[in-house]
Amino acid sequence: MIEIGTRAPDFTLKDQNGNTIESSAFTGRRVLLSFHPLAWTPVCSDQMRFLEENRHRFADLNTVPLGISVDSVPCKKAWARSLGITETILLADFWPHGETAKSYGIFRDKDGVSERSHIIINEKQEVTFARVYPISQFPDFEEIVKFLEG
Repeated sequence: MIEIGTRAPDFTLKDQNGNTIESSAFTGRRVLLSFHPLAWTPVCSDQMRFLEENRHRFADLNTVPLGISVDSVPCKKAWARSLGITETILLADFWPHGETAKSYGIFRDKDGVSERSHIIINEKQEVTFARVYPISQFPDFEEIVKFLEG
């Protein structure tokens, strides 16, 4: 896993609407990378719903939440629609397969998916928080909020 204090690796990914999203576009704001293994699974769905339902809370903390998995853009689009996600950016780390997850050291080669993980990047593009959660466990978002408030 990427170390705290490391410069965050740059990435360019497509969101659920096919828009190109570059990590460098968020300089000056904090970013919560909310990695999840796969769309259409219960825990991953709850994780992304939490981001959507708390987007104003994150905005108040100068933080942009991004949901990232190895799913394709059409899959992310259909999934977002089914979950009612209209504001949260869901990114497709589809091809090259899992490249962004690999750059952050959280790709599970055996399974072909990322870990369930939260990584926070500060305004200067430095990693300030990184945690892996058990695949089957909903991540502790209050821990993230407290960290961002601190």
